Amino acid sequence: MLTPRSLAFALVIPALLLAGTWQPALVPLAGAYAVGLLVLLGLDWRGAGGAGQFRVAREHDSKLSLAAENRITVRVTSRAKRPVALTVQDEPPLPFAGEHASLMHADLAPLETHDFVYAVRPLKRGDYRFGDVNLRWNSPLGLVVRQGRYPAAGPVKVYPNLHEIRKYELLARRDQLAEMGLHGVRLRGEGTMFESLREYTPDDPYRRINWKATARRARPISMEFEPERSQRVVIAVDVGRMMRSPIHVHEPDGPAWNMAKVDFVINSVLLFSYVATLKGDQVGLLVFADRVKTFIPPRAGPAHFQKLLEAMYALESEPVEADYSRALMTLGAQNKKRSLVVLFTDVSGARASEALARVMPSLLPRHLPLLVTIRDPALDQEAGQQPSSSDGVYRRMVAEQLITERRLLLERLQRQGVLTLDVSAEHMTMAVVNRYLELKARSLA
Repeated sequence: MLTPRSLAFALVIPALLLAGTWQPALVPLAGAYAVGLLVLLGLDWRGAGGAGQFRVAREHDSKLSLAAENRITVRVTSRAKRPVALTVQDEPPLPFAGEHASLMHADLAPLETHDFVYAVRPLKRGDYRFGDVNLRWNSPLGLVVRQGRYPAAGPVKVYPNLHEIRKYELLARRDQLAEMGLHGVRLRGEGTMFESLREYTPDDPYRRINWKATARRARPISMEFEPERSQRVVIAVDVGRMMRSPIHVHEPDGPAWNMAKVDFVINSVLLFSYVATLKGDQVGLLVFADRVKTFIPPRAGPAHFQKLLEAMYALESEPVEADYSRALMTLGAQNKKRSLVVLFTDVSGARASEALARVMPSLLPRHLPLLVTIRDPALDQEAGQQPSSSDGVYRRMVAEQLITERRLLLERLQRQGVLTLDVSAEHMTMAVVNRYLELKARSLA
């Protein structure tokens, strides 16, 4: 491909031909100039080198995380013996937000290896495929640009947000879980299960001092224990019609994007079930729409968590109304022992509200029910606006009515003994985990 520089040189040819109408001697000069320019272009094209002078590899996690920024690295090694101005265009899956960032530029020194890094945000779970990597590089004289396409196509899987689990593990080791928004709820007492390290206080018994940690930090460090109490947690996820609707998220310092409610729920369920597994609890999963799609009985341990993870990866929503009665009847028949039953759903419409008000209290007193509902920020925003037209007045009236119906339902359930948590999609994960830790600390489940 010709560059603007070569086109500028080529414009000399018609200028000489035009001048040749007055000075005929310039016409042969134009011909000689054209031949010389073609030869120069050919030599410059050859001097740019072929695609074989580069080595290209794409690196990323084997499992990408839903709704998180996933780092993608395109590593290019130049074997050219001259500096190269290189442009890289990767081909991430089209449904990923942030694919525009896959166009990158860099100047590579001779024999240099450079990492071209960008991030993508998958907005739906499932199987996807990266395409090839395209390169463009300059010639020594800058007259032409050559390009090559490197075969790098390959599959990739998008799972629920595994980044949150890695972040939790890292901050837990540092005793800095507050940075994730998790409250310091602890089960204090004479337990035998190690929980964490903390600063020594004068009322701590000497046998709780961790002498190795004390030596490393040059100050007294105590060990925190918690009672070994295994509880049962059953997570029920509504994947019916209302859970398919998108939530609009606008990050303060980033782009805006949309993701289905059910995918926000799956991200929350992932970390929730992971934390519960770490606490030694038995975790089960029930997925339903108009019928029960999946039921995994409560079990404990890392292997069982992997089973839950695979089930959440394959979970799909359906364009049908959720049947709460059938789902909770199945749960009651399959799970006889007392459990904390956490139901994730969206409350919209009188029919769904009445069904929830009828079936959720039926779990009492055998189980402890917790209803988690997703609050759409667009609804709150619409209700808080000052309308400037009749259409705006109507939208605000409808939004206020829906919010009122939602509040009355939650208050009714609370009076009947059902725990409730109404939270926005962006804050759902930490809110659910915090409520679980609070219930576990109070031994309510």
